[in-house]
Amino acid sequence: MAVRKRAALKIYELYVELEDIEPLVWRGLLVPATITLPKLHDLLQLAMGWTNSHLHSFTFGKKSFGMAEVDDFEELNMLDERKQTLEAALGESAREFLYEYDFGDGWRHRIAVKPLARPNSDWHYPLCTGGARAAPPDDVGGPGGYEEFLAAIKDPKHDEHENMLIWIGGAFDPEGFDLNAINRTLRFGPPPAAQTPRASVQRVKSRGRYGNPG
Repeated sequence: MAVRKRAALKIYELYVELEDIEPLVWRGLLVPATITLPKLHDLLQLAMGWTNSHLHSFTFGKKSFGMAEVDDFEELNMLDERKQTLEAALGESAREFLYEYDFGDGWRHRIAVKPLARPNSDWHYPLCTGGARAAPPDDVGGPGGYEEFLAAIKDPKHDEHENMLIWIGGAFDPEGFDLNAINRTLRFGPPPAAQTPRASVQRVKSRGRYGNPG
């Protein structure tokens, strides 16, 4: 009886940069080529530290994919992301795409892609391989608002110092990045104390977990 060969594991290496922020906020990720765009969205939310409270989109060349379950989706001139895999969206030649989160604040992530030459079948994917600095807080007002926010929390004499600290919950570290915490959540899920309903977009159904490749 012939033994069926195991399908070759195809992994992409992603380099994610958040545009219009200095110093650079970036993440390195390894993801299965078969990951769907909704699960990639969940992964990016976790890796960056966003709260999944707003709409998002993916743009590959001239094609944009978004959340078909939101009201008035047809007016956004986007394709349904739900069953689209990263490999299919990239096609044969694309090696870069754009992920935008929160159309109000306009957080644009430029993502470079390259196939991983020798994937390790014993590793757990998705995997975060590196990064630097925290993403800005949700609803801070885009790059300009983030700059003003940082100036306020760093300067005790700033007119908005106390208000901004209250708004953020008491403290914020723009240099904060925890590789181990991200990978622990990817592999085992959030800790029990964190397993509460996450913030959701109004009128949008809940998503699947980022932890399951595909």
